[in-house]
Amino acid sequence: MKKYLIPAIMLIIFEAIAITLWLTKDNLFYLFNFSYIGCALALGIFLYIKQYRHARRVTQLLVGLYMLVYLGLICNENMQIEGFWYYLFTGVFEAATIHYAVAKLFGPLIFGRGWCGYACWTAMVLDFLPYKTPKQPRKKLGWIRYLTFAASLIFVATLFLAHVGNMEKIMFWAFLIGNLLYYAVGIGLAFLFKDNRAFCKYICPITVFLKPMSYFALFRIKCDKTKCISCGKCKRVCPMDVDVTDNSRKRKNGTECILCFECVKNCPKDAL
Repeated sequence: MKKYLIPAIMLIIFEAIAITLWLTKDNLFYLFNFSYIGCALALGIFLYIKQYRHARRVTQLLVGLYMLVYLGLICNENMQIEGFWYYLFTGVFEAATIHYAVAKLFGPLIFGRGWCGYACWTAMVLDFLPYKTPKQPRKKLGWIRYLTFAASLIFVATLFLAHVGNMEKIMFWAFLIGNLLYYAVGIGLAFLFKDNRAFCKYICPITVFLKPMSYFALFRIKCDKTKCISCGKCKRVCPMDVDVTDNSRKRKNGTECILCFECVKNCPKDAL
């Protein structure tokens, strides 16, 4: 039963968050929201333990579609970074601000970039494309993420400074248009660079939050040097170009590990 300890811990963590927010915010929605996400994550880990090949994809679809369709399209919540800036400027700790605090600010201290591997609705679509492992060397284009990050902040700040009305409606349309742009750019880059995760590596503004926090992640993939035969297969199958054979915090692209466990599954010596 020890092998089921991790999904149990994951479920307990999210249930604790769910109950805490439910009681402090006096809103039953948070109990449902984080309980659902916790169950989806625990299910994915359970299926992985059972060696189901699409375990991560199950969680990715359960959480990604919930965030995109239910919260975004049905509840009209902008869960993109613009929604975070919007609630932050209004001084309201609700919806997107809570989402960012849990998933993208404090969550990475525990799970690293797990959000990108199991919950992102942009990556959910990109991972269906044919280039699951990079076919070309990594480009030096990571600076673009800071431009998109700044653009999102300037966009929302300008709306507030101009005292534009109907902000909630604008945020909803920004969510729709923003997602369409993300998908179009992400799919285009995937085929251009032959890399499904090119958007995540070069464009996604959320990584500005995720990368520095992930440096201190509690859950990390580590290499047993006594078993490793330096075959390099783990590096070849990694969608994010992480050198998982280096156990230091400063390993190459270490803050970009999405915990997809492709390296673990493909290691011929079970060294990871």
